[in-house]
Amino acid sequence: MIIVTGAAGFIGSCLVQKLNDEGYTDLILVDDFTKVDKEANLLNKKYSQKIDRAIFSHWLEENHRLVQFIFHIGARTDTTEFDKTILWQLNTDYTKMLWNACVNYGLPFVYASSAATYGLGEFGYDDNESTINQLVPLNPYGESKNEFDKWALAQNQQPYFWAGLKFFNVYGPNEYHKARMASVVFHAYQQIKNTGSLNLFKSHHPDFKDGEQMRDFVYVKDVVNVLYFFLHHRKDAGIYNLGSGKARTFKDLAVATFQAMNIAPQINFIDTPADIRDKYQYFTEAKMQKLKAIGYDIPFHTIEQGVSDYVNNYLAKNNYL
Repeated sequence: MIIVTGAAGFIGSCLVQKLNDEGYTDLILVDDFTKVDKEANLLNKKYSQKIDRAIFSHWLEENHRLVQFIFHIGARTDTTEFDKTILWQLNTDYTKMLWNACVNYGLPFVYASSAATYGLGEFGYDDNESTINQLVPLNPYGESKNEFDKWALAQNQQPYFWAGLKFFNVYGPNEYHKARMASVVFHAYQQIKNTGSLNLFKSHHPDFKDGEQMRDFVYVKDVVNVLYFFLHHRKDAGIYNLGSGKARTFKDLAVATFQAMNIAPQINFIDTPADIRDKYQYFTEAKMQKLKAIGYDIPFHTIEQGVSDYVNNYLAKNNYL
């Protein structure tokens, strides 16, 4: 059996499909399955059982001998959530529980960290574990992820194999339910479809022109390829970046979306809301040498390739992966 937590969510459900495509169907899906807005993400997928996250620790205690691997993708990912109690419970303490279970039961463990841990990037975007204690995330979500990364590195007892993956700006199918937290590509498509134009934030930084703020946008199909790689690699434990490795501008992303929709670009620039200006990231770019150094060599989609696939094969057809 392979465990996937957050299995009904965006990245988790895409991972389930990847595992199905590779012939794995004895999957245990863990999530809060009371949220019906995510039900479509699991349609036509093959798995053995769904377990509510609230009782999963008990299930694992009873069934750990049947388990081969745990992918912990589930989390509260809302960057506007300021209730630290919820974030620490779901993102930090729950992950500690799974880590300790993997130690006790001898199971390999891969979990989702986040590029939100890097804050404004004062220390760069290098997945060097020696800098993790210095990072200053910009919001409680990032703090909750960084707290677990720090805790994991400090443990004397570790799973025989583990990896924490710092997801950058992931976009792609199965994020329909995420509303305001969906990717920029998703929102751009909807806005262009409805109005024929797209609003982007102006730059309030002298070093960046409007629309030239940069992010590392990574296609979800690339993310699940890396997750699948670790299922078989099972060595070189540690914390890794998971981005495309190439920062691109919001204007690049916008133009790619217009092109995928066969619509002439029409971009308007609006003020960045005052309440987030001082916490706005103008540049992120994953340093990917560490992952490549352990043998990962599958090319990542460019923005143009990923957006075209997403728009034409999923958004335009309302399809799921």
